[in-house]
Amino acid sequence: MSTQMLIYENAFPVSARRHAQWSVEPSGDYAFSAKVNSVPLMAVEFPPAASEYAIVFAGNDQGIMPVVILGMRGNQNVYLNSAGNWDAKYIPAFIRRYPFIFSSDEQGKTLTLCIDEGYKGCNQDDRGQRLFDEAGKATPYVDNVLKFLQNYQAQFQRTQAFCQKLKDLDLFEAMQASIHLPGGEKLALTGFMAVDRKKLKALSGDKLSELVQTDELELIYLHLESIRNFAGMRERLTVIAGGKEDETPPAKAPQQAAA
Repeated sequence: MSTQMLIYENAFPVSARRHAQWSVEPSGDYAFSAKVNSVPLMAVEFPPAASEYAIVFAGNDQGIMPVVILGMRGNQNVYLNSAGNWDAKYIPAFIRRYPFIFSSDEQGKTLTLCIDEGYKGCNQDDRGQRLFDEAGKATPYVDNVLKFLQNYQAQFQRTQAFCQKLKDLDLFEAMQASIHLPGGEKLALTGFMAVDRKKLKALSGDKLSELVQTDELELIYLHLESIRNFAGMRERLTVIAGGKEDETPPAKAPQQAAA
């Protein structure tokens, strides 16, 4: 995703040497994602996300991943209110893991916990949760962060396998969405993919049975139903006086280092 790393201003590996006196104070302010119009979504998140977001697929031959659409303009997240609070019941795990992230080596075999030192909740004044205790040992807070990111990584790999199966079954079709706003402004989101219903119905009984047994058919239908949420996004968009047609390119599939 071309904009996904913009939420991380200054990510560094977490270490007792560098962060011995550091704490993290959660603020509930998601303004860091204000200019992100889509983020990756893990397959396990489809059930809670499908009622509020449009879930589509983005990527290329190197990798395809599901994403949730957060805005029709390239630099606007319409799921934030004016106070920087998230205006939806479910918050994607990609957003919730901030300010932490795993980085990996080129082979993807070694994962390193990193923190965005630019996050406004980072401090050395004992506000919030300490990263290390007085003996230089990682605190339970860091242990919980690691567990969360390890689970995220596992779900990332499962989601990659799910998307590869859909690609192998040749179920994807190119798609675009457009919204007309009062005053004549037209917004278009292009270049992403959705599952083709006709291709899905044309699968053999064996292939459909396999998708049923793995619960992947349910994920597909959650994705297809979620497309209707594009219509509700119109109410969240701000009208720009004299605005003209604006076509936004698709989000790219996330790289392993951003998993």
